[in-house]
Amino acid sequence: MLNERLYIIPFIMTAIMLSMVSCQRPASPREYGYYRITIPPASYSLPTWHEPYRFLLSDYAYVQPVNQGDEQGWMTIIYPAIHAGIHCSYKVVNGNLRQLIEDAHELVYSHTIKANAIPEHEYFNAEHHVYGVLYELKGNTASPIQFYLTDSVHHFFRGAVYVDCIPNQDSLQPVIDYLHLDILTLIESFEWR
Repeated sequence: MLNERLYIIPFIMTAIMLSMVSCQRPASPREYGYYRITIPPASYSLPTWHEPYRFLLSDYAYVQPVNQGDEQGWMTIIYPAIHAGIHCSYKVVNGNLRQLIEDAHELVYSHTIKANAIPEHEYFNAEHHVYGVLYELKGNTASPIQFYLTDSVHHFFRGAVYVDCIPNQDSLQPVIDYLHLDILTLIESFEWR
């Protein structure tokens, strides 16, 4: 009987010591983290569609058409690997170019609540009759890049970038830089049909 008690005592002592050591620090929630962003290399191709425009599209994106009733040419360019998209709209200019430009400008500057700065970059391609403005919204805005393109007579195309997460410019900068390069490629290759 005494031998049996000698074997039980070390187990009891170990259990007591473990219970004293394990309860020294209260549990605390972990800090929020950011998902890992893997940026694919830039690669582009010319899609085949029947829209009134065409441009080089990233091979890592796909187009999801947006139904706007009788209006054609609306789409979202989706980047599944980086959880982002470019919402694109198309309007036929019908003597309302000034109003379309003002609307695009108002949509950009509605982000001034969160934007630290909004640099504008004008674009002119006389050969293809493509003119426009690229807006870079600095700060924690919902849409860090917006742009519009027009031929000043018949066509008006507008795009806005949205990332599917809470805006945090520090952690999203690689995504924003990648999308900026894709939008520059889109603008420089843009042609009306």
